Amino acid sequence: MAHLTRRGFVGSAALLAAPAIVRPAFAADTVKLGCLFSSSGTMANIEGRLNHVVRMAADEINGRGGVNGRRIEVLTSDPASDWPLYAQIGRQMLQQEKVAALFGCWTSVSRKSVLPVVEQNDGLLFYPLHFEGDENSKNVVYVNSPPASSVLPAVDYLMGPDGVGAKRFFMIGSDYVWPRTINKQLKGYWKSKGIPESAWREEYVPFGFSNFQTLVNQVRSFASQPGGQPIVVLTVVGSSIPDFLREFANQGIAATDVPILGLDMVEADLEGLDTAKLVGHLNCWAYLQAAKGEKNKAFLADWAAYVKTKSVPFSADTVIDPMVSAYDSVHLWALAAAKAGSFAVPEVRKAFAGLSFADPSGYTLTMTGENNYVSRGVFIGSVNERRGFDVLWQSPDAPKPVPFSPYG
Repeated sequence: MAHLTRRGFVGSAALLAAPAIVRPAFAADTVKLGCLFSSSGTMANIEGRLNHVVRMAADEINGRGGVNGRRIEVLTSDPASDWPLYAQIGRQMLQQEKVAALFGCWTSVSRKSVLPVVEQNDGLLFYPLHFEGDENSKNVVYVNSPPASSVLPAVDYLMGPDGVGAKRFFMIGSDYVWPRTINKQLKGYWKSKGIPESAWREEYVPFGFSNFQTLVNQVRSFASQPGGQPIVVLTVVGSSIPDFLREFANQGIAATDVPILGLDMVEADLEGLDTAKLVGHLNCWAYLQAAKGEKNKAFLADWAAYVKTKSVPFSADTVIDPMVSAYDSVHLWALAAAKAGSFAVPEVRKAFAGLSFADPSGYTLTMTGENNYVSRGVFIGSVNERRGFDVLWQSPDAPKPVPFSPYG
């Protein structure tokens, strides 16, 4: 496996004009896949895990003989949580390394940076995160859920009798496209329900923001005002999530008083926190580690074994939704390439229609010829004392994704 570091990228970029590039001796027998996941910067702790799970999926496929008679070779990289660098490395992987597909990005701003690169080169980017929707490119496979399939069911749950009867909403997000678009859609949704604008407030912080004392004080003040049950809709990302949770707990605000719906919050964000003070706060994803079923048991065991045998620098006991979505992505690509009998992007793309894959969540993922979105299930989870999430609710089936929100 090759790895492209920032330093390595700068060096190899200088070689782009060279007449030849040194290839591995076994290149003729392999097909290359490229990873665009950061292992440094504010996204490192959560995004870095996805490099390893892509390799795990590739190893599984290679163990069965590969795809179309070729073994998969995975190229990894470290865009260092630097959004333009995702695009630069993605271009290098497509043009110089000739990867058959890219797997990458966590934040929507990194995906938006890579989008023109894959479109100009007719490449394929498998994007494993749930996101704001309102986008549809033939060059991106949206493996996770748009808001209609994830965020709105969670907000409905909190507003309903099974939740807390939420009436007021304090939105706190990192300052970029995903939080702002999600919040715009939520405000449109609440307006459609007859909820007045006075019932919500929104605040944004820079990437990597860590001092939430003032903002949590503002939440406390908002919660003390009349008008009904308040909740926090949290769309900060990366290292800001555990920092926010820590300050919320330090100020003694319990989920029974003001529950947090963390839309990017995963099991890995709870590592190192005293979750006894955070019990009851919520998230929503297409996978939770606590999902029932033999598929999930097998996946958790496989990941634990992979961490041990490959000396992966992340917990063997923690699995998060984007890891599963990245794992699904490699298998969906392999199924499409095998169906097409080709690695050429136009042929692989044609083969998406009718694909299905039983993933660890317990749901069967499906694709249609309508777009590159994937149907998958939805979970709402609640923080427990074991630094995980209990499943509070899950969808009865895998809803058809709605790419463009009617509330935006």
